[in-house]
Amino acid sequence: MPNILIKVPQGSFTCEQRALLCDEITKVAVAVEQIGNDPRQRSLCWTLIEEVASGSWTCGAVDVSAQVTPCIVQVKVPEGVLNEAMRSDYVQRLHQAVSRSRAAGDERIIMSSIILDEVKDGFWAANGAICHLADFIQAAGYRHLQRQVQQ
Repeated sequence: MPNILIKVPQGSFTCEQRALLCDEITKVAVAVEQIGNDPRQRSLCWTLIEEVASGSWTCGAVDVSAQVTPCIVQVKVPEGVLNEAMRSDYVQRLHQAVSRSRAAGDERIIMSSIILDEVKDGFWAANGAICHLADFIQAAGYRHLQRQVQQ
């Protein structure tokens, strides 16, 4: 059920690489969050790539784009879906997904900043209605949380 926002410098990924990046990031989210196999459940994983204009992204006030590819990944997930081990696995696998999506022969280092935002229960809405963790468990089919719905 995540919303995943990815920011990269403009031109650092081709159209094909951006499509691969979306696919790779979605696979990570589905696996780590244990989203169900139904295509309707998987369609709840939204991924957006935003390109930041060249020269608008600096590290320490320096444009480092010749040496590195910086990438910000912000994942919004309902509170209660992830535990500590899942969070650690998530960030490692997200960084690897970004690295796998760069062009063959691109020697620039991937520098990722990954933020996991766990949205407090009752503070997420979909289609004009407030949602709670139980709603997300049913909608996304979180395998590891199914017992909570059955109680």
